[in-house]
Amino acid sequence: MKILKSAVIAFSLAAAMGSFSTAAVAEAGRTSYKPIDAIKGVQERIATAEAAINNGADGTEVAGLIKKASDFAEEINANDKVSRENSKALKHLKAAIASAKAANLQESKEHLAKAKEVIEGLKKLL
Repeated sequence: MKILKSAVIAFSLAAAMGSFSTAAVAEAGRTSYKPIDAIKGVQERIATAEAAINNGADGTEVAGLIKKASDFAEEINANDKVSRENSKALKHLKAAIASAKAANLQESKEHLAKAKEVIEGLKKLL
């Protein structure tokens, strides 16, 4: 009887820990993208930021749009070569954010163009 009681307690403890695992709960809300879809998403967000610059948006609004592109660029994950090139694009995007916050939209546009080139080159590495 004592062994049965210990077994029931151990089983219920294991079931409780497994059903409320933080890793299991965290994975349910995570959205993952295919690398090509993530690249297209970044390109769309960069184009939106460039359009905002061309339409005369203020620096903080442009910085927010570029930040969205930068955040989405972190979703690109295929292999080491892609990761290295993606980090170059992220550096340009961060420089573009800093330029936009300083209200230097022309410099920000140049960094966006460089980031766009690097992101376009990622398609060849897939």
